[in-house]
Order: sequence, then C-alpha cells, then structure tokens
Amino acid sequence: MKKNNDQWSLPFRYTMGIIIFIIVVAFVIYASEAVTMFIIAAFVAYLISPAVMFLMERTKLSRTVAVNIVYFTALIVMVGIPATLTPIFFDEIQLVAQDLLELSEELSGFLSEPIKLGGVVVHLEEVGESLAHFQENMLTPLPEEALELLEATSINVLWFLIILVSVHLFMSEWPRIRTWMIHLAPEPYQQEMSELYERLRNVWMAYLRGQIVLMVVVGIVFTIAWAAIGIPGALVLGVIAGLFTLVPDVGPTVAAAIAIGVALLEGSTWIRVSSDPTTNNLIVGGITLVLYLILINLKNFFVRPIIMGRSLHMNEALIFIAILTATILWGILGALLIVPVMASVSVIMEYLRRRILGLPPFADDGEKQFKAPPEEIQKKTLRFPAKDKKKK
Repeated sequence: MKKNNDQWSLPFRYTMGIIIFIIVVAFVIYASEAVTMFIIAAFVAYLISPAVMFLMERTKLSRTVAVNIVYFTALIVMVGIPATLTPIFFDEIQLVAQDLLELSEELSGFLSEPIKLGGVVVHLEEVGESLAHFQENMLTPLPEEALELLEATSINVLWFLIILVSVHLFMSEWPRIRTWMIHLAPEPYQQEMSELYERLRNVWMAYLRGQIVLMVVVGIVFTIAWAAIGIPGALVLGVIAGLFTLVPDVGPTVAAAIAIGVALLEGSTWIRVSSDPTTNNLIVGGITLVLYLILINLKNFFVRPIIMGRSLHMNEALIFIAILTATILWGILGALLIVPVMASVSVIMEYLRRRILGLPPFADDGEKQFKAPPEEIQKKTLRFPAKDKKKK
C-alpha cells in the first residue's frame, strides 16, 4: 500500500524557499522608495511607542485607546509647537538664515579666485562656481521648473500621508506583527525567538532613552554656552545642536559649523578684542570653535558614557566610522539607524555563534537569562509524530 505523506519533499521546500527569497529581494529593490518610507514610519512609531506602554500601564486603557491618544497628541504637538514658536523666534531664525546665506556668498567669492599658499597656487574656481549655481537655483527657480516643483511637492505630500497612516498601523498592530514574526520559527524555537526579540528591544529602548536625554542636555548646554559668549541667535543655535545630536557625532559637528559661521559674520554682542570688526569676528569664531571642542569632548568622554551606560558595548571610533559611511550611502536615515542596527546585528550574531557551536542560546551576562520551556511544553513541542508503518 502506498504510504500517505502530505509533507513537501526537502528539495521542493528548498526550491520554494529560494523562490520566495528572490521575490522578496526583487520587491525590495523595485519598491525601494516605498520600503524607505515604511522604515521611516516604523522608526517614528518606535520613538513614540513608549508613551503608549506608559499610558496602558498607568491608566489600564486598552491599546487602541492609548494609541489614539498618543498618536493624535503627537500630531498636535508636531504641528502646534513649530506654529507657536516660529513667531517667537522669528527674528533669531531670520538672522541665522541670513548669516548662512551671506556665509555661502562669501565662501563662493573666496573660492572663485586662485588661492595662494606660499609658493603653491590652488585652483578651486569650479567649486566656487558650483556653489554659486546651487545657491542661485535654490533661491531663484526658473518659471518652467514650477510644474516639476508642484509635482514633487504633491508626491511628497502623498508620501507624508502614507507615513502618517503607517505609523498608526504599526502602533496599533505591533503585538500581532510581533507574534506573527515569532511564529515564523518552528515551534520548539519560538521561545528562543521571544527571548531574542526582548534582547533586541532592550538595545533599541536603551538607545532611545539615551538619545532623548542627550538631546536635552546638549541643547541646554550649547544654548547657555553660545549665549555666554554673546553669539546672536544663541537659542536657535542651541536647539539646532540638541536636535542634531539625534545623528550621533555628525550632527553636533554640523551644528557647531553653523554656530561658527554665525560668529564669523556677526561676532559677539559684548566681546570687543579688536577695533577691526573682521579681526574681532575671527577671534569670536575661534572662541566658538575652542568652546565647541571642549564641550563636545566633555559630552563624548563623560556625559555620553554616563547617559548611554554600557548597554550597546560598541567602540566610539567604530560608531563614528559607521555613521559617516551610513550618511554617505543612505543619508540622514542611515545615520539615525546605523548604531542600533549594528548593536542588533551584534546580538543576533552572538546568538547564531552560540547555536552553531552547540552552546546555550544566550550567555549569562547578568541580565534576564533564557529559560527553557516547562517540561510539559518540551514534551509537546519536541514530540514528533510516529511514522505510519502499515504493512500490506
């Protein structure tokens, strides 16, 4: 009698797995822009999800109600705060923007002529011309480009709406999505996957908490520092420094470059070292640079380790190189995600290494250890159905 077997053969299972993998990779490549938008939505949902958990634990509200409260409150804050603060800081924002524009013009004019360094002449005229053309195109778009600008704006609005809806979807349905991903693993390994998920979640939450505290500290300290030396627009420059801290290492450098540019153009409201305005502004710019180097080193060597703790276990030089590389390859989004992604990959690779070597899946590192499932579950999940041995 022919034996009944409703399972796919091993070669057929491998073939179907490879086909599905190729289809997924092809979709990601073809719809890379959409995938990027979903990643942004998932990251935004991750940023505000702790508020949902806090509200659920403190008020005993259902997840749906908590998600709606946090989601719409975040929308109101996102729209309301800029609308409220813009009139208050309008003069400072306008001053900083004008200074940056003047700095760009002066740099373009400086580069448009040969630069003499001793007996060496450096020609950077093409760089100066490119900078001038870029500035001109940004500020005075041609009339025939209006339609393209309108089309690009419309597409961006649609992407923004997609992100908004996706954020609500991720926040509402994450428990089901998480359960579905864990159940993709064979039943005997699902508890291991749950533990692995918890460890990855701890990495991301530690990174989030550290970055939020670091942003607040850096914003306050730099605002006080720039105000102390009398740089115009100190509050706006301090807020920029705090927000740019979200992009580790690269962000504070960009914020400091903006502050130094303002100092070179505007000088200080009270520092008068020289009667020559240009010389005085150069001195103020130098003071700004020195102050930035002192503060950034204090942040990197004292404040950041205290705030971030030892949760990510990553070398600072490696983080700096990774952030620069991610910024070049994937822009700001890559710089935002590369550090927690690298830490997550480290956790996953350690799990795989221990599994390949036949060791327990998780080491005893003083945190929550992996607990084997109860004996009843082990018997249930590890029991294989006996083969049907019917004889003719």
